[in-house]
Amino acid sequence: MKKARVHTVRAGELIDRPFLDRRTFLRGIGGVSLGLPMLEAMLTDRLFAAGPDAGGTIPRRMAFIFFPNGAIMPAWRPHGSGEKFELAETLQPLAELKNDILVISGLAQDNGRPKGDGAGDHARSASVYLTSAHPVKTAGADIRVGISVDQVAAQHLKGQTRLPSLELGIERGRTAGSCDSGYSCAYSSSISWKSPNTPMAKEIDPRAVFERLFGDAERSAAERKRRALIRKSVLDFVAEDARRLRNRLGQADRRKLDEYFTSIREVEARIEQAEQAARIERPDIEIPEGIPRDRAEHIRLMYDLMALAFQTDTTRVITFMLGNAGSNRPYPMVGVNSGHHELSHHRGDENKIAQLKKIDRFLAEQFARFVRKLKSIREGDGSLLDQCMICYGSGLSDGNRHRHDD
Repeated sequence: MKKARVHTVRAGELIDRPFLDRRTFLRGIGGVSLGLPMLEAMLTDRLFAAGPDAGGTIPRRMAFIFFPNGAIMPAWRPHGSGEKFELAETLQPLAELKNDILVISGLAQDNGRPKGDGAGDHARSASVYLTSAHPVKTAGADIRVGISVDQVAAQHLKGQTRLPSLELGIERGRTAGSCDSGYSCAYSSSISWKSPNTPMAKEIDPRAVFERLFGDAERSAAERKRRALIRKSVLDFVAEDARRLRNRLGQADRRKLDEYFTSIREVEARIEQAEQAARIERPDIEIPEGIPRDRAEHIRLMYDLMALAFQTDTTRVITFMLGNAGSNRPYPMVGVNSGHHELSHHRGDENKIAQLKKIDRFLAEQFARFVRKLKSIREGDGSLLDQCMICYGSGLSDGNRHRHDD
């Protein structure tokens, strides 16, 4: 930890504060390290003098979020254009964030179209989402599509963060076998591709993600269990260091540090509750540890972990699949008990369309909550959201007709 002091003039006030290196972290026993949020004490004089863009001091982050089966487009497309556009029914949860978002229409993923390969639009919709490359139709080991844009960014930023990228999902994926009309399951299960024939495996267990961010994910399961018995919380390892650091910070940094620690404790507690609920409610079925039965809570936990990963600058590149391509899961939390994919082929049935609109709106609500959270986290002279590029979308527009345009 650097001990130099930085004198900053802001609004006629001379502020004497310690300077902390951006990579400063708190370390506890057992090799557990805890990244810190961006504090004023980590920022340079130039940053405060000229704003967040000066000198590139505050890092930029990017995330790509994918939902399956397209959307009901009349309820998705905004009305009007430019600054005067009005959000349609599905995206109304983002209304208060209207000045922070762009709804882009008129694009097409040309390589999601058959191009002579016949059926398999769902598999193509996911594999083309971030690669814009036409996948080789195969259910064997000779899969090939292209390098995804998130991995291009991760390679460019290599060495600047502890994790080059983070790949998350809600449903387990497969890398072998046929999942859609002769296309490998790898195409349906992945939007992130490190190379044309290497999909990035996504993590769906919030506990595993939490350990990866704040624990030592390389240790064996037995060792992690042993360490879990000794600790009450990851934060307990660093409590004393945090207290000493807090005494050296200004009021704004102390408040930010308190809010950050509270967020981590809340996420950890929710993971514990989800694990306990899974064990209590379904004792006769083996349930993967850490994965909530409540899908809404599962999605919220993953979004909150994404926010923490960005806040600590543990990674600057994240992908998140809200479902595998062609997912047929129901959404009972909004009164939809039929499968998502099944409903997407509604053939104009108004009842099915109404149910799909409920799913679309639910997913938009969860996304809006995530964006609001990013906006609530202060960083430099603005918010964490100011330093993020977040893309939310699907590889299809109209799922009923497997449309890859607009």
